[in-house]
Amino acid sequence: MRHIPRALTALALATTLLAASACGGDSGGPGGSSDAGGKVTLRFTWWGSDTRTKLTQQVIDAYQKDHPNVTIKGEFGEWSGYWDKLATTVAANDAPDIIQMDEKYLREYADRGALLDLKKAQGLDTGKFEPDTLGAGEFDGGLYGLNAGINSFAVVVNPAAFKTAGVAIPDDTTWTWDDFSRIAAEITTKTGGKITGTGALGTNEAGLNLWARQNGESLWTKDGKLGVSPEKTTDFFKYVLKLRDAKAIPSAEAISQDMNASLDQSAFATGKLAMSFIWSNQLVAFSKATGQQLKLLRIPSADGKAADNGSYYKGSMFWSISARSKQQKEAAEFVNYLANNTAAGDVLLAERGVPPNTEVRASVTPKLQPADAASAKFIQDIGKDLGDPSPAPPVGGGQVEKIIQRYTTEVLFGRQAPDAAAKAFLDEVNGELK
Repeated sequence: MRHIPRALTALALATTLLAASACGGDSGGPGGSSDAGGKVTLRFTWWGSDTRTKLTQQVIDAYQKDHPNVTIKGEFGEWSGYWDKLATTVAANDAPDIIQMDEKYLREYADRGALLDLKKAQGLDTGKFEPDTLGAGEFDGGLYGLNAGINSFAVVVNPAAFKTAGVAIPDDTTWTWDDFSRIAAEITTKTGGKITGTGALGTNEAGLNLWARQNGESLWTKDGKLGVSPEKTTDFFKYVLKLRDAKAIPSAEAISQDMNASLDQSAFATGKLAMSFIWSNQLVAFSKATGQQLKLLRIPSADGKAADNGSYYKGSMFWSISARSKQQKEAAEFVNYLANNTAAGDVLLAERGVPPNTEVRASVTPKLQPADAASAKFIQDIGKDLGDPSPAPPVGGGQVEKIIQRYTTEVLFGRQAPDAAAKAFLDEVNGELK
C-alpha cells in the first residue's frame, strides 16, 4: 500500500512479541470466552474506513443471527494506530481472537508464536481458493494468514490526461521500461509540464521487488532474508534517475512532498500526473478522488513480455487467528464464513480486494461498481502471466518502505549516487532484520 503507519521499533517489537512467543501455540489464554450454556464471545479486530466498518458489521450481524450462541465484538480503528494497539494487546496476552493482518507484519507475529497455523484450524475450508492466492500467507510449512482479498501491483492511467497530451495509451502486454520512460516524458513535454508523465517508482518497496523479480531475484527470500543484490538495486536507482533526467517524473521536491500526502491530496489524485504506481485494489479510492474513469495497466518489463514482468497475486490483507484464543474452532468457523460464504461476499463485495474464493468472486462480480469491476477484470486478465507469490517480509521487514523512500529521495536530489544509495539501503535493511 501507499502509506505506512508509525512502525513498531525494534525494541518495542522484541518486548511485545517475545511475550507472545513465550506462551504461543497452545489453545489456552485470553481472547474470546464461553460460558456453561455454550455461549461464545469472539473479539474481532480490523482497520479501515467507515465504509469498511459498516459493511463488516453487517456481516457480523448476519452471522450472529444464524449462530445465536456466538457474539462477535468488533474492535476497529485507523491504520495509523492499529499496529501499536495490536502489539500492546499481544504483549498483555489479551489479543483478539480474529485479527485482520497485513503482509508487512504477518511473519513478525507468526514467528513469535502469536498466530495460529490455519492448516490446523477446524472448520476452515480453502478448497475454493485460487491456489496461488494461498501462498501469500504461507511460510515455514504453515498458513498464518488467509487471504482476504487479492490484488497486484499495477500502473494506473488517467485516460483524460493522455487525451489532453495527445498520447495513445500503450499496449501493456508488450511495453518495456524504455517505453514507459519515453511515454511519460512525452506527456510532460506535450502538456508543457502542466501534467507530468508519471510518479516516481521508488516511493515504495513494491517497485524494487518487481524490478528484482524481473531479474531473477526477489526483495525477500523464502527463508526470511534480503534477496535483492547491490547490482540490481543500483540499476533500479539508475532507472529512477533516468526518469528524472527525462522529466518523466516531477521534481525531487515534489516527489518528496507527495510521499507524505494523503491519497486524495496526492499528485495523481489531483490531476498532476498521467500515470502512477498503485495496488489494484486502490483503483476505487483513486477513481473517487480524481472523479475520472481510470485504467489499470500491467507493469512494464525489460523484454516487453508480460509473463516476465515479475507480477504476482498479493494478499491485500489477511485473516489471522490468535494462537492464544480459547475459541479457536469458533474463530475459524467465522473466518470460514468471511472467506467462503457468498452471502458475506455479497455484502463485502471487493472492499478488501477481489475475493480469492472463485465461487464468491463469481457471485459478487455482477454486483460490483465500475471501478471495482475494472479491478476484478484486471486481476482475472493478468492471471495467466503471474509468477509465484512473493515471500512475506521477515521480522523487521515492515520498515523497508520508509527506508527506500529516504534513499530514493537522496538519489533524486543528487546527494547520493545510485551505487552508494544501493549499498546504504541494503545495509540499513539488513540492520533492521538483525
